[in-house]
Formats: sequence, C-alpha cells, structure tokens
Amino acid sequence: MSSFEVIGGRKLKGEIIPQGAKNEALQILSAVLLTAEPVTISNIPDILDVNLLIELLADVGVKVNRVSRDTCIFQADDVNVDYLASEAFHKKGGRLRGSVMFAGPMLARFKKAYIPKPGGDKIGRRRLDTHIMGFEKLGAKYEYEEELGCFKLSSPQLKGEFMLLDEPSVTGTANIVMAAVLAEGITTIYNAACEPYVQQLCRMLNRMGAHITGIGSNMLTIAGAEIIHGTEHRMLPDMIEIGSFIGMAAMTQSEITIKDAGIKHLGVIPDKFRQLGIHFDINEDDIHIPAQDIYEIQTFLDGGILNIYDHPWPGLTPDLLSILLVVATQARGSVLIHQKMFESRLFFVDKLIDMGAQIILCDPHRATVIGLARTHALRGITMSSPDIRAGQALLIAALSADGRSVIQNIEQIDRGYQHIDTRLSELGAEIRRIP
Repeated sequence: MSSFEVIGGRKLKGEIIPQGAKNEALQILSAVLLTAEPVTISNIPDILDVNLLIELLADVGVKVNRVSRDTCIFQADDVNVDYLASEAFHKKGGRLRGSVMFAGPMLARFKKAYIPKPGGDKIGRRRLDTHIMGFEKLGAKYEYEEELGCFKLSSPQLKGEFMLLDEPSVTGTANIVMAAVLAEGITTIYNAACEPYVQQLCRMLNRMGAHITGIGSNMLTIAGAEIIHGTEHRMLPDMIEIGSFIGMAAMTQSEITIKDAGIKHLGVIPDKFRQLGIHFDINEDDIHIPAQDIYEIQTFLDGGILNIYDHPWPGLTPDLLSILLVVATQARGSVLIHQKMFESRLFFVDKLIDMGAQIILCDPHRATVIGLARTHALRGITMSSPDIRAGQALLIAALSADGRSVIQNIEQIDRGYQHIDTRLSELGAEIRRIP
C-alpha cells in the first residue's frame, strides 16, 4: 500500500478546479444500463471508486469509449445479464458499495438483478433495506443466494405504486427511481432524498424519455415510460471536495480560489464554514478564500456552544463533518460535532489527539473540539487513513502541522479524491507519494 509523506506548515496559493461529484457519478453511470442507445457522460472524476464502476460496466458488456480522461460514451446494447450472477462480479462488486446501483436499472430493463454484499467505507452499518423494500413495492421478489452471498431480485413486470420510504436514503431513492421509470403506471416516492445528485439523475432520466415530477422535493412522481433513450450529461462539481478546499485554506492560512464551484448546489455548506469563522468571497461561480490568521467559532444567539450535525438534504451532508472537525482544531472557541448517521466515522480523532488537538470523543457519534487558536501547531506523526473522508481530514491536518507526517493506506483517499497530491503540489504543498 502507498503512503503520503507531507511536510506541513507551507502556505498554499493559487486556483484549483474541483473534480466531478463522486456520489453523483455512481448513480449516473449506473443509469446507462437503462437504454441500448449511446449515453455521453462528462466531468467524470478520475478516482478509484468511479473507475472500478466503469470496469464493472465493461465487464457486464457495456461498450465504453473514453474520449477523454473525464468523458466517456457508454452503450449498453449487448448486456450479459448472467454475468451479474457470476462469482467474478460479486467479488469485484463487493469491493464497491456503488455496485448496488446496478440493481434498479437491471431490474427495470432485464427483469432480474443481483446485489452483492456491499463494500466501501467501514463507517458503520449501512443497510440495504430501503432499496429492497422499494423494489418489493414495485412487485419484485427477492431471495438470498447463499452460495454467491448476494440478493437476487426478479419480476416479470414492475408496476407503479405509492411508497413511503423508511428513510430518505440517497442511493435508495436513486435506485428505486431508476427501477420505476420503466414500470407500468404511476410510482410515487414519499420521503424521497432530494440531494442535488438525485435531482441531477432525475433530470438526466427525463431527457432520456422518463416522466418524473417533483424534482428537488421529498415527493417524486414517476409515470412509467415504454422505452428510455440516450442522452448527454455533465456532472456537478464535487461539493465534498469544495468543502475540503475551504477548510484546507483556513487551516494552512492560505489564499486559494476554487473555480467553477457550482455555488447554487452547495446548500448550507458555505454557512457551516462561516459558523467556524472562515471568511471567503463568492464571485459568480468562484469561491475566493483569503489568508486568515485567526478564525473564531460562532456561538448560538443565547451564548451556547455551537453544535454542528449532519442531516438529510437540505441539511448538512455527513461527508463533511470530518473536515469541519479537523478545521475546528485550530479555531478560537469550541464546537460539538454530532455525527448522527454513522457510528464509526469519528474514530479517526485519536490520530488528531496524537497530533496535539484538544478533542473529547464523547461517544461514537459526538466529539467536542476545543480550538487551539493557533497557540501551538499540530505536530506531524505517522497515521493511517480509515476511510475516504477521514483520510482527507488527516491530510488537511498534516498540511497544517509542524514537521513531517506520513499517511498510510492512502488508497482510501484515492477512492474519493482525484490526483490530490499532484493538484495540491501545484498550490505549493510539499507532498510526496511513497510506494
């Protein structure tokens, strides 16, 4: 496994363009299975998880023409449905949680699908109940294949139905929507996720011939279509990477401009960084973060300690809590970080404590950060990246720390961040990839 060697304490400067959105990519790329016609996707992030999903599409028989590093033309006109029942698919698909997104389009178009035991981050229990209960509502039957270690889904014809989701799962909503676009009749999904990435998927499907209304709300109505056509689609910039760059600029006292940030799709993210005292200017679609010596955490109006927590959209995405936590370590003031969704995502804070941060891990879901106000810098250490977002948070900590840090298991970071070492080096960071 590779590592990053980081010499911290360098101030960065320059412009950076965010990659395409990882979480959108996993949905959009799966949707190409709905049609036999060509689908052109651009602004695809060049990261491990997305490249693995493209490999899986090719393995299933989808023709993949990579016309540039960030643009592919897909054509699913000769799909080998039986490959999804193979041990090879389940072995490779089990490495990537995004492979579960094949189920909706495969079930809609080919009347059967397989869901391997999901891989991805080890950040706590991430159940598939919402997906499977939604498919059942549409008329699919499922059974567990003991030998293959996967769920098998089948239906002679999906039929539209009203459903109230047990939780506003982003991937669950997207998967059910993709299944419903070819179902007979009307499907209504209440308590649907309404993240920008789900909105992007729905708009793309409408351009392909689907009939989806309520986009952007928590109630989606889908009138089943007879056939879905090809289209072109460009992915949004990655809001998690944008938040990471805002936090990195503050931690390293750097002046950075984030170009083409997709401001209107960021929701409350800018406000959460402002609550930590970070100043930045928005100029059309760019974010300029000036160098800032001290940033001070706000309190609530009654003087109470700020509490930042995750919540389904339009609340704060849980993927940014790791970043906000590490940025708070050098702020003036205190904040309670409450990670509600995943019970293992805060377990990286022991590494920050080893670096000199003042953090109290209250329980698996809550951590109190007492900001150091730059009275002393974090110190470089050797550490390991436990998941994608914690890995990026540790990288930000290392960039701001005194001395040399080594971050091991950086494949976790590569799963979600495109050529991050090269791009940060262009801003002046001293970072080296060690085989």
